[in-house]
Amino acid sequence: MMYFSLHFYRKMLQLAVAETGGGRRMARIAVFVVIPLIALIHWVFYLLDNLAPSLWRAKIEKPIFVIGHARSGTTLFHRLMLEDQGRYSFFRAYEMAFPSLIQKRLIRLLGRIDARFLGSAIEKKLIATEDVKLEKTRDVHHTGLFAPEEDDFCQAFSCASGFWIVLFPYMDQLDFYYWDQWPAARRKRAMRGYHRTIRRQMALATGTPVHLSKNPTFNGRVEALIEEFPDARFVVCMRDPREAIPSLMKMMKQGWQRMGWGDDKMEASIDQLIEQSFHTYRYPREVFARHPETTWCEVDYRELMSDPRAAVEKVYDALGMEMSDPLREALGQAERKRGTHQTSHTYGLEEFGLSDEKVRAELPELFDEYGWAEPNG
Repeated sequence: MMYFSLHFYRKMLQLAVAETGGGRRMARIAVFVVIPLIALIHWVFYLLDNLAPSLWRAKIEKPIFVIGHARSGTTLFHRLMLEDQGRYSFFRAYEMAFPSLIQKRLIRLLGRIDARFLGSAIEKKLIATEDVKLEKTRDVHHTGLFAPEEDDFCQAFSCASGFWIVLFPYMDQLDFYYWDQWPAARRKRAMRGYHRTIRRQMALATGTPVHLSKNPTFNGRVEALIEEFPDARFVVCMRDPREAIPSLMKMMKQGWQRMGWGDDKMEASIDQLIEQSFHTYRYPREVFARHPETTWCEVDYRELMSDPRAAVEKVYDALGMEMSDPLREALGQAERKRGTHQTSHTYGLEEFGLSDEKVRAELPELFDEYGWAEPNG
């Protein structure tokens, strides 16, 4: 059956009822209408999925989790690895909105009908619409219905996903990040729900692909991931925190402002996000030290941007994998394009009450190891 967190749903209900700020209408529509309706639909389809033999045959072996602080290159690295065509199972954005195996198959059937009889008219219309709607945010994070995305969203309507923090700045009251600190039973149920959703994606694939996941929020659940997937492998992206932290803060704040939230809500969540950011840099290493059997490696953001081929090659070597010819070609193209990306996304530590000294004091070992002497250095 589909996992659903009554614990978090009750909390979200209480917050929505008590809310008096600018985002109260959206919050109430979400918890009173959208979540229960869509969760019920998904729950029915999850039950029907059990009739599919391919679901029971699907296996998750040696999955790879790309983690690291948000804005540290996780999206770029994830998409470069996906150029190794046919090797990985992953989620496109639209597939996470329809997590059931049957739902995915029905959507793919509609796609084939659209392509054969309508010349892909529906798909083209959807892409044109999202190009207009997402134009202002794509220089920060390029996304779309058919783009690879963070599979944490699969559990949005289970009420166990950090997706809700993007919409509602309740970080001081809703903890979707520190899974490893949850009560053991709650953590296990949530992780089993995530496991079941991945199996549904794997059941769509031919052959035996490796599941490749990219989620910055997973830094707080590394222990839970190892418990659930003992043979899991990890890639941790590392970027100067003086760049990555304010970049994330700015992105989140702009999103909350567009939704009409007040400064008090945003400031409380920003404070939580700063502490979470420092935890993001420290915690995975602490867990891996307790699990020497786990395969993991780090990617330096500077190398990823300046020499993507070398960065990916190092990871493949560390994970004991060989690169395919299509991947080598894609990396060559990425190398030729490097430095062409332009962004209007501007930010600074001071805007969020931080300083160079504060960040250095929180993460001294990493500054020494990576030589982050100067920003962008």
